[in-house]
Amino acid sequence: QVQLVESGGGLVQPGGSLRLSCVVSGNIFSVMGWDRQAPGKERELVASISRDGSTNYGDSVKGRFTISRDIAKNMVYLQMNSLKPEDTAVYYCRFTALNSRTWWGQGTQVTVSS
Repeated sequence: QVQLVESGGGLVQPGGSLRLSCVVSGNIFSVMGWDRQAPGKERELVASISRDGSTNYGDSVKGRFTISRDIAKNMVYLQMNSLKPEDTAVYYCRFTALNSRTWWGQGTQVTVSS
């Protein structure tokens, strides 16, 4: 049974920073990442990191967000800087196992507002 536990969401002013964390238990990851979904919009990729450290970012967050991982702890982090109101969304941790099966966490709310 794979379990994902996210933390670090909250309310932040425009231009501020937040750091999201996700710990996964129950499997060995191939790719971990973050997706987000804003009200009335489709879920979109924010960032991904593979086991070898290669990364991929959505166009809207490039240069502002940084994804990292701790393999030993099965954790993934998302450092979000220069946050904008349009970054407001529920952020979901994503875990893909070596057999390509994917799970998502329950989501954590990020609100960027003054």
